[in-house]
Amino acid sequence: MFMGLANLVPGISGGTMLLAVGVYPQFIGGVAEVSTLRFRPQVVLMLGCVVAAAGLAIVGFAGLIGALLDSYQWAMYCVFIGLTLGGVPILWGTLRPLDGVVIAGAAVGILLMALLAFADPEGVGGDGGRSVSAYAVLMVAGFSGGATMILPGMSGAYVLLVLGQYRVIVDAVATAADAARAVDIELALEVLHVLVPVGIGVVIGVVGVSNLVKLLLARYERATLGVLLGLLLGAVIGLWPFTDPVIPQIGDVVRGTQLLTAEMVAEVEARHYARVAVAPSAVQLGVGFLLVTAGFAVSSGISRLGK
Repeated sequence: MFMGLANLVPGISGGTMLLAVGVYPQFIGGVAEVSTLRFRPQVVLMLGCVVAAAGLAIVGFAGLIGALLDSYQWAMYCVFIGLTLGGVPILWGTLRPLDGVVIAGAAVGILLMALLAFADPEGVGGDGGRSVSAYAVLMVAGFSGGATMILPGMSGAYVLLVLGQYRVIVDAVATAADAARAVDIELALEVLHVLVPVGIGVVIGVVGVSNLVKLLLARYERATLGVLLGLLLGAVIGLWPFTDPVIPQIGDVVRGTQLLTAEMVAEVEARHYARVAVAPSAVQLGVGFLLVTAGFAVSSGISRLGK
């Protein structure tokens, strides 16, 4: 359940939750084993429990997370920052004392996240539509989400956010959940063009990265954990909470589509507006600090519970 909730929240890693509650090695090893077509009953049962519970959490809370982001974006981002930093102590404790290998790995991780944070996802072309480019971007997003889903310190939802696919996917999941509750087959079919390519990408990402991480942790443990620590610290770069929306103009590109007319500009939803960083007010700064602290306490508290 923690893993599913974590994968809905930009900034907190599902892999960190698995690590925190003490099942990370079993989960990674189990996925790697099943991918080689070995199906021991106890391994299949363990993976089934984790995946089913995570899926229930994602379906049950996708709508709530989306609504909170619509209404309280800067406050939610402050919480996300705290949740992200709360995963640092568990990796830090594993890596002490620091050495050159760990520092170099962490520097690489921070650099990668900085490059990702300053990437421009708007020109990619993935808007949840039905074009080949949209499907390709959704598969890439699914692969990235699946891969980072099981990497401690790396948030799959955060990567989706930077790629510009977070709300597309979360809204599709929430719509599918509503359709299931209402037994509305037609509504469910409307979002399959989003969920199917994302699902394929997630499976490829989970299986591929599980085998890769298992190998890297066995052969280069400190370097691998150093990179994970850098990814965790660097994730905060892209989560600056205090921003203002920029109303699009004719000629701008939004979600991969160039706005050629005033009508096209008017049709852009406010949640798709680009945002620019601004300085916070004194009240925002104070409340933001409290929310960051609260997020840190929750995430690090779960890590302590895992011990």
